[in-house]
Amino acid sequence: MLRSTILATILLLPLPARAGCLIALDIGHYAEAPGEISARGVPELVYNIALTERVKAALDRAEIAAVVINAHGDIAELAQRPRRAQAAGASLLVSLHHDSVQDGYKSTWEWKGAYRAYSDVFSGFGLFVSGRNPAVAESLKVAEDLGDGLTAAGLSPSLHHAEAIPGENRPLLDVGRGIYRFDDLAVLRQAAMPAVLVEAGIIVNRADEEVITSEPYRAVFAAAIAQAAAGHCRRLESKAAIQ
Repeated sequence: MLRSTILATILLLPLPARAGCLIALDIGHYAEAPGEISARGVPELVYNIALTERVKAALDRAEIAAVVINAHGDIAELAQRPRRAQAAGASLLVSLHHDSVQDGYKSTWEWKGAYRAYSDVFSGFGLFVSGRNPAVAESLKVAEDLGDGLTAAGLSPSLHHAEAIPGENRPLLDVGRGIYRFDDLAVLRQAAMPAVLVEAGIIVNRADEEVITSEPYRAVFAAAIAQAAAGHCRRLESKAAIQ
């Protein structure tokens, strides 16, 4: 359950403008390959777009410059995303996704006359960094700040990507914050700037899908990302001040 008082605090915290800081928001997947299909038959891309809109609005309110990558859902080549972020002058890349589970955990249910795959086994968010990213230390710091913001708001990470099974077995760097290392994620390892991939929740979980796609949940996620971005911007300013 979301903690309403903490949510209100996060949303009202002032975030000053940060010079020289630009956040690239990458919308995960694209129209011809829209990602996971939710328990209710909605392509992940739809949810990724909606969350990105909320995050961009939160950054705008915080006066933190941001640019959306893949705004039209037409970038099929993953390497294009970090390249476009670099061309825009981004200092941080955040790739926004929604999560799933391995097929062995899925069952089938009927929803509005159609049979859909679902799994209620796992619940929660996940954060990913790449050890092959040239700015892995800052990537990890952003992920830590984001994990702190999400857990402070009452959200919990899912640890299922660390399971020793085919398709998973990702090194879990931080259990409490749900931070994994996934060195070969192209969007992260090919980025010239710090980069974090966010799995905002497991949309094949039937109960979670309703929460994940609600405005209060998206508001919490957007506020936490804005807070983590503000921390990134402050570190950039401090680094510039001593150079």
